[in-house]
Amino acid sequence: MKKLLLILFFLLPFVMTEAQEEKKNAAQLSKEEKKERLNNMMKQEEEGNLAYVKQTGFGLQLRTNGYGLFFELGRRRSQRFTNTYSIEITEIKHPKEEKSGGTFFQAPYIFGKVNNFYQAKLGFGQQYIFGQKGNKNGIAVIGLAQAGIALGFLKPYYIHTNSSGQEQTIRFSSSDSTVFLTYNPNNSAAGFTKGWKELEFRPGIFVKTGLRFDFGRFNESVQAIEIGLSVEGYSKEINIMAPVTSDKTAAGPQRLFYQGHIAFVFGRRK
Repeated sequence: MKKLLLILFFLLPFVMTEAQEEKKNAAQLSKEEKKERLNNMMKQEEEGNLAYVKQTGFGLQLRTNGYGLFFELGRRRSQRFTNTYSIEITEIKHPKEEKSGGTFFQAPYIFGKVNNFYQAKLGFGQQYIFGQKGNKNGIAVIGLAQAGIALGFLKPYYIHTNSSGQEQTIRFSSSDSTVFLTYNPNNSAAGFTKGWKELEFRPGIFVKTGLRFDFGRFNESVQAIEIGLSVEGYSKEINIMAPVTSDKTAAGPQRLFYQGHIAFVFGRRK
């Protein structure tokens, strides 16, 4: 037993030295690999290629039936492919919405509108670089596709009216439908804050495709214009307008929404 302990005592310094040497070599190798990767990225940047490990972007979009904003996180998978994860907040408006009434002290209202329809969307997708910049003054062309879940929320639309002979703040309902749908230029919108405690949930899915034109002069910054199309589908029909609008045409509920968009995108690459 004493001999074994004595042997271990003499071998221990050599074992520790060998372990430290292996750790040092591994750290050195990791530094060299990182340095080589950075050199390759710098070379690609000089050649006008988008070179990064991850990117973040924030965008404002104008849609054919509303507006929205989004936040996007991308992780590069290869020289041309990037996986993306996004959060998007939008509002869909009905094409027959038309503001009327209102004064300097009162907000105009939308005759026949019964609900605001908002969406929170969580998406996963991919971007593909069709064409690199070529130089710092060039434009990169990027294709994108996304899909995910759409969380829809209906918020009742309230108005201030005196159509019945007395001041009221009402929403569309079976009991107030006649008063609500009686056109009165003196009516006004109740405001954005009214109705949030009465939200109705509508789950759904969405698919989006588009082209992004990145014109940023520096590789580490994202500056782009995006154009695209999307479709959203919901589990239940969505009522935005009452069945009859001011032009006496039907404006019934929908489950599918198709829209185009143009977006302005800003962000960073690392």
